[in-house]
Amino acid sequence: MDTKTRIGIVGYGNLGKGVESAISQNDDLTLTAVFTRRNPAELKVHSGVPVLPLDDIESYVNDIDVLILCGGSKNDLPEQGPALSKLFNTVDSFDTHAKIPEYFEAVDASAKPNGKTAIISVGWDPGLFSINRLYGESILPEGATYTFWGKGLSQGHSDAVRRIKGVKGAVQYTIPVEAAVDKVRSGSQPELSTREKHTRECFVVLEEGADAAQVEQAIVTMPDYFADYDTTVNFISEAQLKEEHAAMPHGGFVIRSGKTGESNNQVMEFSLTLESNPEFTSSVLVAYARAAYKMNKNGETGARTVFDVAPGLLSPKSAHELRKELL
Repeated sequence: MDTKTRIGIVGYGNLGKGVESAISQNDDLTLTAVFTRRNPAELKVHSGVPVLPLDDIESYVNDIDVLILCGGSKNDLPEQGPALSKLFNTVDSFDTHAKIPEYFEAVDASAKPNGKTAIISVGWDPGLFSINRLYGESILPEGATYTFWGKGLSQGHSDAVRRIKGVKGAVQYTIPVEAAVDKVRSGSQPELSTREKHTRECFVVLEEGADAAQVEQAIVTMPDYFADYDTTVNFISEAQLKEEHAAMPHGGFVIRSGKTGESNNQVMEFSLTLESNPEFTSSVLVAYARAAYKMNKNGETGARTVFDVAPGLLSPKSAHELRKELL
């Protein structure tokens, strides 16, 4: 068997911990080090690999085949993606959809001249959902694509609720409207408004003395987050929040509804039901890290997205094994 592909992790939050766990399930990969902006001495990692300062990462260019970047899309990746893809093959989960084209260009300009391969925006959306939207449009050109998210805990929306005055703690779930999903699955290609596709449900712990009615009003009228949705607000205790809402479930569906021939309805669907959003996203990142290294060895350099990666490259199996076992 070939030597193991050596992986480095940048950032050790929920995503970084998930990547560490996923690597342990893949015999052809090995975790070399975790890099952090925090004090490395204070960070305990499960696998016992070295924890090193991010500032020293240049010293490890010969020890790592692929770096998996586990920082946030708002502040970390726009800086780290271009900086680190000069030095390493990288994979990241940049998920600010509107900014993907400019992020791609920035990473490509760093990776390509330095002979590195950088796969950006990997995960399930963007990522696996993106691939299924592409399949749907390509195979059923006459039709409509629908993406539903949830039921799942939304980190961004939960954070927005927690910033409201009088809120001590909160989580928010995005929930697909079943009647809308059923209409789409029927092949009728309905036109659906934002409000018709998803509802939002909040579980809120109030600060002592806070006015529940005021907090609820602030949530349901919040532009960009809740104003366009039917939103339910539940007030609960701190103990309930910790006990019942600590997990990070998510999932959703991509459905392409189209017509072929004279009038035959055809419906394609891809769905996910996830008990841990970060652990699943991490597992996708790890599979694409394997592909990034294979592509680099084949001389494919610069930025890439999931659209550019042949599915066979995600597997540790040979092309012959895949033809024999899965085709």
